[in-house]
Amino acid sequence: MEAIVSTIRPAAVAGLFYPDDRESLRADVQTLLAEASTGTDTVPTKALIAPHAGYIYSGPIAASGYVHLRGQGNSIRRVILLGPSHHMGFRGVALPHSSGFATPLGVVPVDVAAVRLIADAPGVVFDDRPHAREHSLEVQLPFLQAILGDFSIVPLCLGQVEPSVVGNLLETLWGGPETLIVASSDLSHYHPYASAQTIDRQSLAQIQSFHANLQPQQACGCTAINALLLAASQHGLIPVIRDVRNSGDTAGDRNRVVGYAAVSFLPATNALH
Repeated sequence: MEAIVSTIRPAAVAGLFYPDDRESLRADVQTLLAEASTGTDTVPTKALIAPHAGYIYSGPIAASGYVHLRGQGNSIRRVILLGPSHHMGFRGVALPHSSGFATPLGVVPVDVAAVRLIADAPGVVFDDRPHAREHSLEVQLPFLQAILGDFSIVPLCLGQVEPSVVGNLLETLWGGPETLIVASSDLSHYHPYASAQTIDRQSLAQIQSFHANLQPQQACGCTAINALLLAASQHGLIPVIRDVRNSGDTAGDRNRVVGYAAVSFLPATNALH
């Protein structure tokens, strides 16, 4: 295993995708969560699909998923983050050498013990380059920091890799109620409003049916979603759609929109209560 070093991966998109001021960011996230609030939710979420655009576009949809974690704030201690690489092509699943990831709300430590568990697994590489500019994992952190207590992360940046390979990593790290999995993905990109709605409805139907064959034109994080579907189906989880909208509903025009959804995965025994 390559060494985790005591360096912090700095925030790359603060001031672009979300505020770079601590208090402004805290206020924005709390407002998004308050507007998404559905009251007390005692059903535990094991995994979540959440979007990763700028908060003005996808923040309300992301909050619609994250708000359901409020009852688990004191139990979740580790978050497995998986999302696509937007800026660098590579093969495999990239782990960073960094010991923590920073946002204006503070530093979230990397779970070194969990990294050791998967360091030598097929497809895993240590490479800081895919993480350096990547927003898909970073934009999830302020929501997690606002809701959870002390927690660590296992940041998995996905290149060209089979979903089954990533699914095996999730199985290794599955754990119990202390572990949450977040698959970061937007849905369709740059279609007219009505067309995007049709495409996204089809994608969500596939997710609900555990058809782990989403394609890049349906979701930029299709590998992360497909891997989660493979693992979630093995554990009998039930997907629950919390929100589905697009940028035409939030802050953009309706000529070329990007789709977003928040989907929780719940234990089957609790999903309908």
